[in-house]
Amino acid sequence: MNRARQSGRRAFLCFCCAGLAAAAGGALAASDPAPPFRRTILGTQDYPDGKHVVIQASVEIDPEAVIPRHTHPGIEAAFIVEGGAELSVAGQPVRQVKAGDAFEIPVGAAHGLRNGKQTTKVLVTYVVEKDKPLASPAPS
Repeated sequence: MNRARQSGRRAFLCFCCAGLAAAAGGALAASDPAPPFRRTILGTQDYPDGKHVVIQASVEIDPEAVIPRHTHPGIEAAFIVEGGAELSVAGQPVRQVKAGDAFEIPVGAAHGLRNGKQTTKVLVTYVVEKDKPLASPAPS
């Protein structure tokens, strides 16, 4: 397995743990529920500068799930394939996104999502710093 793919998988696990920690007030226990989303890494590629990696992912978010505020060490570009949600990005008005919409999250911008009544499917491309967690919890 190549280093970028390992880094992407490690980042995914870190994000899952971070989401659980935020939802549980920082305490993780074996009985904690699974996160309300599933991220499948579709591919990774080292960015030409040698400092970043491009990660393409498919994300499926459970109905009425809340994704806590978090940040990424790079850019997130997303396309809503199915469903819809309320997207909150620091410094921007809260907005509704729906199937067919695309959005970008600036480097380090705290953001979160409140899903609608159906499963939402999103295709995401991240261009993030290598060897950093894909996502980190952000203050409320």
